[in-house]
Amino acid sequence: MVSFRSDSAFFEKSLAEMNVFAEFRQAVIRAVESLNLPGDLPLKAVTVEPPRDPAHGDLATNVAMVVAKPAGMPPRALAEKLKPLLEAVEAVDAVEIAGPGFINLRLNPAYWQKQIATILELGLDYGDSKLGAETKVNVEYVSANPTGPMHVGHCRGAVFGDALAALLDKAGYDVTREYYINDAGAQVDVLARSTHLRYREALGESITIPEGLYPGDYLKPLGEALASKYGDTFQKADEADWLGLFRKEATDAMMVMVREDLAALNIHHAVFTSEKGLHDSGAVQGAFDRLKQRGLIYTGVLEPPKGKTPDDYEARPQELFKASEYGDDTDRPLKKSDGSWTYFGADIAYHDDKYRRGFNQMIDVWGADHGGYVKRMKAAVKAMSNDEAELDVKLVQMVNLLDDGQPVRMSKRAGTFVTLRDVVDEVGKDVVRFIMLTRKNDAQLDFDFKKVTEQSKDNPVFYVQYAHARICSVLRNAKTEVPDVDTADAALMQGDFTKLSHPAELALIKLLATWPRLVDSAAEAHEPHRVAFFLQDVAAGFHGLWNVGRDDTSVRFLLPEDTGLTRVRLALLRAVAIVIASGLSVMGVTPVEEMR
Repeated sequence: MVSFRSDSAFFEKSLAEMNVFAEFRQAVIRAVESLNLPGDLPLKAVTVEPPRDPAHGDLATNVAMVVAKPAGMPPRALAEKLKPLLEAVEAVDAVEIAGPGFINLRLNPAYWQKQIATILELGLDYGDSKLGAETKVNVEYVSANPTGPMHVGHCRGAVFGDALAALLDKAGYDVTREYYINDAGAQVDVLARSTHLRYREALGESITIPEGLYPGDYLKPLGEALASKYGDTFQKADEADWLGLFRKEATDAMMVMVREDLAALNIHHAVFTSEKGLHDSGAVQGAFDRLKQRGLIYTGVLEPPKGKTPDDYEARPQELFKASEYGDDTDRPLKKSDGSWTYFGADIAYHDDKYRRGFNQMIDVWGADHGGYVKRMKAAVKAMSNDEAELDVKLVQMVNLLDDGQPVRMSKRAGTFVTLRDVVDEVGKDVVRFIMLTRKNDAQLDFDFKKVTEQSKDNPVFYVQYAHARICSVLRNAKTEVPDVDTADAALMQGDFTKLSHPAELALIKLLATWPRLVDSAAEAHEPHRVAFFLQDVAAGFHGLWNVGRDDTSVRFLLPEDTGLTRVRLALLRAVAIVIASGLSVMGVTPVEEMR
């Protein structure tokens, strides 16, 4: 029989992998393996999680429930066999079997207390994971049409995508942040014509902007720049003489604006890919040819859409992609009646390009209005990669902009919408980034200028930042009130953490110790909003402990008469501050040391 080690060496692993739940999952699996059970055991399905009710213990595992059947024994009987093995683990105080065979573990306080030293030693690296194993992941987000300043809807997708990329980074993936420039469609011709009007205006003409062109003031400086650069060369010229040039000039100028808007949120993409570049390089034709060689393109006639038939529907032979063979509702055309490529044809080429650059995992962040496009794009990725690549599309819902409950009017600069810069300039990037992550991406979000700047516990960004600032204030005060206590992390780590015995202290430590698990689970689910929720829980735990100390002086952080207890309580506060700062870093938010 394989021996089951219960000593502390059983848990030896690098500090960067310090995940309490992963640690005890390995303990549970080793216990199962030591029983030499028959059958092909589904050990990958074994989980160790916090119990739904904390009264049931510290950890709960489903091991007996998932292993019993293939092992040929009742779950509760298997749980009884595992119980003494798990009781022998040094950190375990008690093992309880619940219901048909669930196992709950209670750990001794010393195990939890030592987590403080781990957090202080790792600093902001606490929670870093090897989950991703350096797997390459491409996260494409924002990808707004280069036709003007970014609006608040782009803002939410930008923050979500950037936070997701940071979360995957922390979880050990090799992440590339990418922006797809939609610079080949009809909207770019509209931009060029709108720019030409502003160019003529700059040369002294009185203009009227017709419906269908872009009315915003943001094109005035570009028109003036082009008037200075080209004089009146194109003022009376035929459209064919200037359209291509103005399209490039305007697109380049708009991308400068987009980069500046994103920089205001501290968002920086590593790669920018041009749709026009894919057309010009022959990549679209190349992707089409490869699909055709594999028998995935055929000539056929599509049935009319269900319901009212669109005016532009034509019952004509088309070259169709067999999307329905890969999970789509119908096959899809890749060329228009004039022989030009559909948007879908170019999008297939773009994702084929990602795949050929080595990305088997792709994440696209789109607006919720693109929901009907998801199935066909997933089908295309499966087909062109021969099922080797996987695409996850995250749809981001609308943002309702309010000020004290009232809808916010449009921006003069943009003409028809509130811009990203309007919002950032009003409240700051940190508030914007935090609030944009306080709801799951597929849920609508209200952004109320008054509420996001008020100093109350109902404002999550204030509540979390206030916790960090309060801790910084306590540490500053400690230097004068308890001068014998060295507040450097290396010194705080040397304290006797068994002194942290108050139930509120232990509860807060246990919460901090879930951060590595939270990183892994949020990264696997592609849900960075979980970080915001977690930080609100941490802040609530800290503020609650602060209130306990206000009512009971023995639980205060600074006790000049007891430097030993003061030292470990300051260590706990530093651990809270580190975890908050680590979470805010994933969100792209800078922790504050003072509230102003």
